[in-house]
Amino acid sequence: MYIHQLCTGDTSNGELGLGAVPGRQDGFRSSLQQAVTWAQNLDCKRIHIMAGRVPLGIERASIEKEMEETFIENLRYAADVLEQAGIVGLIEPINCRISEPRYFLNTPQQGATILEKVGSPSVKLQLDVYHWQIMDGNLTENIKKYFPLIGHVQVAQVPHRNEPDSPGELSYPYLFDLLQELGYQGYIGCEYRPRGDTVSGLGWMEAQRRRRRNQDTAV
Repeated sequence: MYIHQLCTGDTSNGELGLGAVPGRQDGFRSSLQQAVTWAQNLDCKRIHIMAGRVPLGIERASIEKEMEETFIENLRYAADVLEQAGIVGLIEPINCRISEPRYFLNTPQQGATILEKVGSPSVKLQLDVYHWQIMDGNLTENIKKYFPLIGHVQVAQVPHRNEPDSPGELSYPYLFDLLQELGYQGYIGCEYRPRGDTVSGLGWMEAQRRRRRNQDTAV
């Protein structure tokens, strides 16, 4: 179970998270504390710390260094708070080609570089397979390379962001087997748009369970 950081900023002014937004550190800290309180009440062990968008009217290249420094500063602050609370923070690369053109954190490579500078096991990388595929592809090698940093996994088919078993680019049976081989022990979140009703759309989960049982029986 995980929750988004509660305060997304001023959405009417184009904000989507505060983690990397210069000048919004006070808002980041207050929203983080609120998120921690809610997480503790819900016995939730994961919080998504949203990086936020490049501010409107500003070119990314002119502010990228300042945004990275702000994000690292905020994540170091968050790491201390989260460590005391027994919670892991997650940063999620979101693709800028389709979903969020101005979002600051776009690739697993960028996320890994930031986490290296933060230097805390209390903040990890969120693997959203949909975003990683759109931004970089090469999923097998990227998942293997960044697996030690991964704290949560989310799934959706590409390109239409529907159920994992819907028509698309990705073989989820293969990806689920890869995660199991690597030793992933956490939850897998379903962040997709159901093609029909939600309950019917969850049929892929039972099919996955049957496949795993058949594999175990064959061994």
